[in-house]
Amino acid sequence: MGLANRFSTLVKQKVNTLLDKYEDPREALDYSYEKQLELLTKLRRSIAEVIASKKRLEMQKQRLMDNIRTLDEQARRAVDAGRDDLAKMALERKNANLAQVQDLDKQITEMQAEQEKLEQTEKDTSTKVEQFRSKKEVIKAKYSAAEASVKVKESVTGISEHMADVGMAMSRAEDKTEKMQAKSQALDEMMDSGVLTDYTSDKDDIERELEKVSVQGSVDEELAKIKAEQAKNKKKSNTQNDSDEQKEQTTEQVEVTQ
Repeated sequence: MGLANRFSTLVKQKVNTLLDKYEDPREALDYSYEKQLELLTKLRRSIAEVIASKKRLEMQKQRLMDNIRTLDEQARRAVDAGRDDLAKMALERKNANLAQVQDLDKQITEMQAEQEKLEQTEKDTSTKVEQFRSKKEVIKAKYSAAEASVKVKESVTGISEHMADVGMAMSRAEDKTEKMQAKSQALDEMMDSGVLTDYTSDKDDIERELEKVSVQGSVDEELAKIKAEQAKNKKKSNTQNDSDEQKEQTTEQVEVTQ
């Protein structure tokens, strides 16, 4: 029995948690408001039924009052005709109708009191329903705003977490790149120093050194050639400038002699 109670309690807890997760307070408020409107409609229908019943009683009373007047007139006419027996019969019926009228008056009074009570209840209920509707809309607006705020913050949090992951990935990539570059430079130095043999080449150390000497010689030779060309061009330029100056001086002397 104890195990059954524990299992029942556990199921209720799980169901309650599940319902709480999927329950939307806005929908619950709207549902409650619809139920209140239904109750208010039933209350108004009850008032209408009471009014209709009271109207029927009043109509029945009016018929009795008309019959009472008729019987009273018949009794007077019977007396005038010397028919006391008919007058008594009319008066007996008149009194019976008067008794029914009194009973109807009592029922009509009770119906009127019931109608007024229901109308006051309807008025109070209508006010409360309207107040609930206004409060409901305010609560729904607050809930929607809070829900939107939570979604925005969750999105921002997700973006921040994503950017943090991206930053960490970039940092790891930079570290790996630096390590790879350092390893490449170390291998180059080891290959240059001869500590590490380059098995991708079919040349030995002496051949590589001779190639370096040859390359360096070509560089020195090209450098000397460039310097010689520049010196030659500079000398030619100076000779041309001296010739131009002599021509200018000769021209000036001729102009002075003339």
